[in-house]
Amino acid sequence: MIKYTCLNPISRIGLDKFSADYVITDDFSQADIALVRSAKLHDVEFPESLLAIGRAGAGVNNIPLEECAAKGIVVFNTPGANANGVKELVLAGMLMAARDIVGGIEWAKEEKGNPDIAKQAEKEKKQFAGTEISGKKLGIIGLGAIGQMVANAAVHLGMDVYGYDPYISVDAAWNLSRSVHHIQDVNDIYRTCDYITIHVPALDSTKGMISREAIAMMKPTTVILNYARDVLVDEQAVVEALKEGRLRKYMTDFANPTVSGAENVVITPHLGASTEEAEDNCAVMAVKELRDFVENGNIRNSVNLPNCDMGVCDSAGRVAIIHKNEKNMITQYAGILGDAGLNIAHFTDVTRGEYAYSIIDVDSPVTEKIVEDLRALPSVMKVRVIK
Repeated sequence: MIKYTCLNPISRIGLDKFSADYVITDDFSQADIALVRSAKLHDVEFPESLLAIGRAGAGVNNIPLEECAAKGIVVFNTPGANANGVKELVLAGMLMAARDIVGGIEWAKEEKGNPDIAKQAEKEKKQFAGTEISGKKLGIIGLGAIGQMVANAAVHLGMDVYGYDPYISVDAAWNLSRSVHHIQDVNDIYRTCDYITIHVPALDSTKGMISREAIAMMKPTTVILNYARDVLVDEQAVVEALKEGRLRKYMTDFANPTVSGAENVVITPHLGASTEEAEDNCAVMAVKELRDFVENGNIRNSVNLPNCDMGVCDSAGRVAIIHKNEKNMITQYAGILGDAGLNIAHFTDVTRGEYAYSIIDVDSPVTEKIVEDLRALPSVMKVRVIK
């Protein structure tokens, strides 16, 4: 039996994807795998039994990735599973910024009980009327799962869409509408676009990416949309620019003291990936990733160790090894297996930084003695017999 634990509430639709070979436990110290959403794990002691963590969502800043890698714990996330929910909120953000929908709603609330509200609305509506988004320039920074969905939807809404992503994947490029203009210099987006939305992960290289200098290039009618991470934007500079009339609006999904109550800032309370459908999709994807790892040894969508897919094992045995990315490791494995009389049917070894992952299919069962010999190698962190 494989024991799993949920460190946050996880959608039942996802948990139902576990087979009868999996049982839930509330005792983290006994868990083989764990599912998490927002629980902070940086100060948590990980049990020796823990094989993997499935993050039901994209961001993983609540998980100590390097510590997990060093202990041979694979961390998965679920890229794209919540993309549609975020995309829809970005579109809503553009519409709210363009038409001052929020301001209009608040005005109507304040006029409660006014018998002449209909007549008064005709006089007041001009201040909330705003502009249309069709025909406006939208700049998208980051063309991953969310960015490309925003781009394609905006094209259909009649916007002139410009995308910047120096690391765009081939798959993402194929999924993009050919009406999207691919920009080589992000400063072109800052200088020319009416709406700018950012969709990149929070890394040392991206934190503060929309900086004071970037904001200084923008038109005073520009709207910045941030539904990715608050740290990507110099929000103090944004608040100052809004106050001085150098920006139109800042739409964000992240409430914090810097922006809360600031003029021309519209904040939603981290709603982007919180739809019922997104939570279901993330849970289902996380469970599928964990099951494929446990049952086949395959790693898909890991954020701290190499991805590797050998499919379902059709040989007599399969062993998976997480190890340091050092010389002669393959030779050492082959020697141990050869001395035990095992023939290697299929072999894959992939690396990611200082770590590596090997899956070895053999034509005879893998004995406990072989496992002990593999574990005894100095650079090996974890050995697991899959079959």
